[in-house]
Amino acid sequence: QVQLVESGGGLVQPGGSLRLSCAASGSPFSSYDMGWYHQVPGKQRELVAEFTASGNTRYSDVVKGRFTISRDNAKNTLYLQMNGLKPEDTAVYYCNAKPSWFRQIDYWGQGTQVTVSS
Repeated sequence: QVQLVESGGGLVQPGGSLRLSCAASGSPFSSYDMGWYHQVPGKQRELVAEFTASGNTRYSDVVKGRFTISRDNAKNTLYLQMNGLKPEDTAVYYCNAKPSWFRQIDYWGQGTQVTVSS
């Protein structure tokens, strides 16, 4: 089992940047496929970016070119660098972990609010 704690959210103006962090504990971090999801009220949680244990990354089309996902296995931490933020990026952002050998299991953090507004 893995425990996830997000940080780094906040209020930022359009065009600004934020970096989210997700600290993991409890299981070998390097064995997990890690991702960031976001959710707005009334909508389903959606994938923003993923960084697999094997080193592959993928992004949703709406953030491609603006956001960068990275991980530091030595620090058991996942990051999301968000640049060129837009009001439509406003959401609660959740860190997700899936065992790379059994992706049907999901672990979630508590979420961190990102608000993009002038």
